[in-house]
Amino acid sequence: MAKGRNNLLGVGGQRKKLSRADQQGAGSARVADRKAAEDKKQELVRKMRERAEARTATTAEPSTDQDASPSAEQS
Repeated sequence: MAKGRNNLLGVGGQRKKLSRADQQGAGSARVADRKAAEDKKQELVRKMRERAEARTATTAEPSTDQDASPSAEQS
């Protein structure tokens, strides 16, 4: 049993095989794709937040106008 114990091949997981481009330092297109996808996601989130802020601003404005109108009538 002692002989089998020293052989820890494959215990730490497997390595990803590198493509030729990765081996030569050119990098993979996968990294660029992930970056592009992340950029698109950030842009979408930004647009959604802007729309939500605009929607809350437009709903807040009429309520403040309605509140201001009765006080002007009472004066």
